Amino acid sequence: MKITLKNKYTLKIDDFKFKCCVGKNGLKKNKTEGDKCTPKGIFKLGKLYYRKDRVKKPITSLIIKKIKKNMGWCNDSKNKFYNQEIKINKNIKHEKLLRKDYKYNYLLVIEYNTKKKKQKKKNLKKKLKKKNFNNNLKK
Repeated sequence: MKITLKNKYTLKIDDFKFKCCVGKNGLKKNKTEGDKCTPKGIFKLGKLYYRKDRVKKPITSLIIKKIKKNMGWCNDSKNKFYNQEIKINKNIKHEKLLRKDYKYNYLLVIEYNTKKKKQKKKNLKKKLKKKNFNNNLKK
């Protein structure tokens, strides 16, 4: 399946056209955090969220999930939950998924920058060895 953007507001899948929203500054192949762009490229599809109170449950082979009142999306790039669904918490910067406007009646996640970044133990040991903390390391 190939999904293309006809323009900034129209998503095309085969013969079907859908309203969509992309970043305020459009599409960008070499996206950087905070540039208000939507990444351009080929990506795997993630979950499909939908508003049960406004639209029908989609018939699809994708994993689908109803949008609930307490659901948010973490938009704090320094947080361990960045770019992931969260339960709304005032201590975590987020965007509400249950919105008054139509934008998230359907929300299709593209697998871009959604994996947690972990510092590998080996890399940490190498850094500590360089700083001569060798005696405190356990093998």
